[in-house]
Amino acid sequence: MKLTIVGCSGSFPGPQSPASCYLLTAHDGERPWRILLDLGSGALGAVQKYMDLEDIDGIFLTHLHPDHCMDLCGLHVAVRWNPEGWNAGRIPVWGPAATADRLATAYGLPLDPGMREEFDFRLWSEREPVKMGPFTITPYAVNHPIEESYALRVDVTEYDGTGVDRSVTLAYSGDTDSCQGLEDAAKDAHFFLCEAAFQEGRDDGIKDVHLTGKRAAQAATRANARRLLLTHLPVWTDAGTVVAEARAEFAGDVAVAVAGVHYTI
Repeated sequence: MKLTIVGCSGSFPGPQSPASCYLLTAHDGERPWRILLDLGSGALGAVQKYMDLEDIDGIFLTHLHPDHCMDLCGLHVAVRWNPEGWNAGRIPVWGPAATADRLATAYGLPLDPGMREEFDFRLWSEREPVKMGPFTITPYAVNHPIEESYALRVDVTEYDGTGVDRSVTLAYSGDTDSCQGLEDAAKDAHFFLCEAAFQEGRDDGIKDVHLTGKRAAQAATRANARRLLLTHLPVWTDAGTVVAEARAEFAGDVAVAVAGVHYTI
């Protein structure tokens, strides 16, 4: 499986990166499948560096803050108004219960049909897995101030033509402070993509919103994750600081996500 960091800037796009969006690509033995975890503000333009929009197999939203979902409004335009037509059908979008109405309101559309002619909206049910091609995506409720917020566990089985299946797990925190759901989502994950928007000492008075590098690493350690990639750093959070916090708590590999970088998992 390949992970592409489309956007990783926390809370709003930064000068070097869009907001949250991660492209996962895996092969089921017949064709490559491509899914997006979140499609935050500024991400739609960058996605087109790596794939045709008609090749999106599904979009999986962690929650409905704009830095994780708002570029679905632009994708709605691409699907509906392309003068050459859209040949890929409705794009499946998994998200919280309010997803369809929230996006219609953001674009100024009537709630019925809203964007339902472009997107096939499907609702998360906590800890119930969704299968798409080689991917199995399971949402875990986490600790963030909005009606529904989820971490996502992505289990992948790929077929390489040799007769030997290869299975790996990526966990993605979405936005959260420390909680059991986060640790459950990341249990024994090969790759843990985890937000670290806050810094120890600077943001101690803000509870139940975001993680620090230290708290992300503590979650990774308790979950027995193998590799930790810190993401969702706002422009005012120092990457060196959160990495140092994390390395003091986690024995495995630690790095910071950078837009445009690819990882093989």
